[in-house]
Amino acid sequence: MFKSLLFSGLIALASSSAASAADVLHVYGPGGPAPAMREAAKVFGNAHGIDVEVVAGPTGKWGADFQKNGDIIYSGSENMMGGFLAQFAGVIDTATVNPLYVRPAGILVRPGNPRHIHGFEDLLKPGMQVMVVEGAGQVGLWEDIAGARGNVDAIRAFRMHIVRYASNSAEALNAWQAQPSIDAWIIFPIWAVAHPGVADVVPLSPPYLIYRDCGVALTHQGERQANARAFLQFLGGPEGRRIFVRYGWTDHAAAN
Repeated sequence: MFKSLLFSGLIALASSSAASAADVLHVYGPGGPAPAMREAAKVFGNAHGIDVEVVAGPTGKWGADFQKNGDIIYSGSENMMGGFLAQFAGVIDTATVNPLYVRPAGILVRPGNPRHIHGFEDLLKPGMQVMVVEGAGQVGLWEDIAGARGNVDAIRAFRMHIVRYASNSAEALNAWQAQPSIDAWIIFPIWAVAHPGVADVVPLSPPYLIYRDCGVALTHQGERQANARAFLQFLGGPEGRRIFVRYGWTDHAAAN
């Protein structure tokens, strides 16, 4: 009798543990879209009684775990998503890739804008010291901006003012805080929103205004989970859109 009760209890405990594991969604991606993604995960998770865990940062931080338990991946640009599809071939279901929202690049300046920077062309003035990011969803971004008028002289002049090439946005944030001599930083304005007080935002204007998107995709594991599919629907729906808009994203930028 005791053995029977013990066995029944173990079965119940195992079933409960399996159910709990199924109620956790594992989401991975870069740091830029993370503030919006984490808020969306919290709202969706509270509404559905599940835990949506968002792990963000450079791919090296989470790549191994993603291959073990990842349900959803998100990116900060099409270039980045393409890299994920190559790096995690066989893990991500390529048919589920969906660009959700776009965000404009901008110029971050020191609080109070002491160098009186009001647009891209001010960064070409003598003495300016600028930082750019060359990875993590910003591959080619500064070149796209500097070359927007098809004027190679602007690219030459801007390049002469670059004093720091960061490999990712987190590294750039550390450099911004450690090197006060840097006057301006080409990046997405979300980094000023997510870190209040570190910088002011100077918007870019056409033709220098460049956008990059946030895309999402299911893994083959996630595709089998109704909660994972439902979370992707939530992200693209009205409530998900409202959350992303608060963090500077849009699905329909105003015509230039």
